[in-house]
Amino acid sequence: MTLTSQPRSVENQTFSICLAEILKADLATIPAAPSGLGREGIGWWLAAQNLALIPVHQPASFEWAGWWIARLAGGDGYVVMAGTPSGVAWVPKGVRCGNGAVVEGWVIAPPALSLPKRNAESGTVEEIYRFADSGAPAEPLSSAQLIAGVGIDGDRYALGKGHFQGEGRWGQALTFIEVEAIEMLETDHGVIMPAVDARRNIVTRNIGLNALMGKRFWVGDILCQGSRLAEPCAWLQNTTPKGMLRGLVHRGGLRADILEGGVVQVGDAIGADPET
Repeated sequence: MTLTSQPRSVENQTFSICLAEILKADLATIPAAPSGLGREGIGWWLAAQNLALIPVHQPASFEWAGWWIARLAGGDGYVVMAGTPSGVAWVPKGVRCGNGAVVEGWVIAPPALSLPKRNAESGTVEEIYRFADSGAPAEPLSSAQLIAGVGIDGDRYALGKGHFQGEGRWGQALTFIEVEAIEMLETDHGVIMPAVDARRNIVTRNIGLNALMGKRFWVGDILCQGSRLAEPCAWLQNTTPKGMLRGLVHRGGLRADILEGGVVQVGDAIGADPET
């Protein structure tokens, strides 16, 4: 099963072409943005590559030594910019780039300059939780039904009640966190916090979750796809000890999609899909 998206508009097609040129990627692998650009479209695909789509606040005066994507006044599509001061560096075939000021700009950059990874290629399910609503207490489970394309049966995201719920959004079906990251919070930062307070569905042991981002992996007999990092956020910081946010940056776990559902149990093995 492959994650797909809606057909591109003509304008968004030129954005995808520019992105493919910058990343030297196959255009067919870059999904469309169903309703404009930003995090709700191409941004989710970039997140699986440890990249972020950053809007330029003042595009008319922006300078960047590297590649960035822009739309100019009088143009009918996106172009690639570069340089300080910046100029048009590449134009997709058939695009009228325009000759006015830059009216929209986007930078592609990694949010984690050095993404921490552990050399742990297989592990186990340590704990399972579901939450009936965004503010509901955790319900610990010894096993749970995972529904393909939906989430854990009875969980807030499966019920459409998640705090960051979004239609068609990747990586909201299932969340993971390493028990080692929780242990590191105490040893490295002096923050004592039980794993359940991270409000992830599955707590793992002895598996490097960051290495599964953008890849397929198995949880028992269930096939998942790592879609993006489950970074800690200001909302979670309000309900956890001070210092959690800093301590779990790039170690907050993994957001995944469920490709083939089934029952997950405490003790199930976790490992990358050898076919990918």
